[in-house]
Amino acid sequence: MLRLALPVILAELGWMGMGVADTLMVGRLGPEAIGAVGIGSSLLTGVVIFAMGLMLGLDTLVSQAHGAGRLEDCHRWLLHGVTVSLIIAVPTTLALFGLSRLLAGWGMDPRVLVLTQPYLDIVTWSALPLLLYAAFRRYLQGMGVVRPVMIALLAANVVNVLFNWILIFGKFGAPAMGVRGSAWATVIARVAMAGYLLIVIVVRERGRRPGLFETPMEISRQWLRRLIALGFPAAAQITLEVGVFAMATALAGRLAPVALASHQIALNIAACSFMVPLGLSSAGAVRVGHAVGRRDPEGAERAGWTALLFGAGFMVCTASVFILAPRWLIGAFTTDPGVLTLGSSLLFVAAVFQLFDGIQGVATGVLRGLGDTRTPMIWNLFAHWFAGLPLGYWLCFSLGLGVLGLWWGLSAGLIICGVALSIVWTRRIQALKSLKSDLAW
Repeated sequence: MLRLALPVILAELGWMGMGVADTLMVGRLGPEAIGAVGIGSSLLTGVVIFAMGLMLGLDTLVSQAHGAGRLEDCHRWLLHGVTVSLIIAVPTTLALFGLSRLLAGWGMDPRVLVLTQPYLDIVTWSALPLLLYAAFRRYLQGMGVVRPVMIALLAANVVNVLFNWILIFGKFGAPAMGVRGSAWATVIARVAMAGYLLIVIVVRERGRRPGLFETPMEISRQWLRRLIALGFPAAAQITLEVGVFAMATALAGRLAPVALASHQIALNIAACSFMVPLGLSSAGAVRVGHAVGRRDPEGAERAGWTALLFGAGFMVCTASVFILAPRWLIGAFTTDPGVLTLGSSLLFVAAVFQLFDGIQGVATGVLRGLGDTRTPMIWNLFAHWFAGLPLGYWLCFSLGLGVLGLWWGLSAGLIICGVALSIVWTRRIQALKSLKSDLAW
């Protein structure tokens, strides 16, 4: 589990690192710039994450085909994943441009709005490379090949930081573009990481039989339907989860810039800690899928519980850090006294939900390895959108608790989701073990 999970965790941290680097580097421009980059990134993620989530079905399909020794089927799933990425890129890009036009009616602080719109317009061009990256990554992970994914994200971070420095502050004769420069740096970095994974796949498949380029290029409607049938609930689940935080960021944009900056910094820190259970979720999905493919329910059970144990243990540790050293963590982003005080309070709320956030994240992955993507979607819809967000809105605006109330509502949603999905996993794996015949499999 650790051999598979550690590179994936580093890749997830690298993914988050791009957003953190953007926040850190525009932080010198003031709270308005931090808020603009935070809102723009959150809105883009909230839209693109659904399209990328359609590729999550490849976790199940590629890993189970690999576990059963069907290499040609793995290649065919890659082809169909790329096809879905290309198709969905067009409406995704158009939706993002349309969303940018609607921002003026959201009641945002004008100082933040004037920076958010151009940032979102530029970073929208990274949608297509992100979708291709998602297909390439899920294929490699399903085959148990994770180190290139880690390298791609780490290299993309270097590219992102370099171009941020050049384009934000106007180095080497480039114009000082501020927030716009940060957006272009993100686009360049995402093109680079998608291109790298494509090269890895082509080079790795040389000399293998059956070879990647020997795979029939025919697109099967049945295969597309199967991929989307698995990927759609997974995409909806991750969109519901990410979307609730994007909505919380949009709501925080109606508050003072200090509250928005505190929210964005604390959210970045909490999201970084979540990258570990998210990496374990991917590793758990692959290992459970391999076990299902080779018809080994006991192996699937061991893989799932191992991932859950590691995820829960890590999040208990991060909760302790959030309680013991909040000002040190917030201080890495800003020296603004108001942001330091409010951000520290938000990290205390984050400490409360850490364990449950880790459990729900890993449980979603191991259930995906079993082929169950629908149940996590349902629980995310209920816990976050019907319980957590309405409670947070009420606490924030009706009771006047501000962004702190918003975070207590989000915490309630994560607690509900974590408890529910851990129970679902226990029942699903016991049901799988009770299946004895090949026909049942």
